[in-house]
Amino acid sequence: MTFLVRTTQKAEGDVERTASWIRRHNSSESASRWVARIRKAILSLSHRPERCPEADEAASLGLDLRVLLSGKKPHVYRILFTISKDTVIVYRVLLAARDWLQSDDL
Repeated sequence: MTFLVRTTQKAEGDVERTASWIRRHNSSESASRWVARIRKAILSLSHRPERCPEADEAASLGLDLRVLLSGKKPHVYRILFTISKDTVIVYRVLLAARDWLQSDDL
């Protein structure tokens, strides 16, 4: 089964803010490569998203929130999403070193 993958405005904002930071501190090429890698990881959720484990904060948020990790240390990003029928909804794309999400972060 193939899932439709949707990203929220907050997730899109996360990607844009991170790409902007990479552009300022490294290069446009580095930012473009990072965006391509993170988009590829997000799109991989169209196949078997249930392969990803539950996020640590899922129980405290009361959601079946799952996490896909992307990148290499120390630049690992958490792609946080839920699965609803045939749709994957990506809520946030955050640096893994960041604290757990709170309900107002979604």
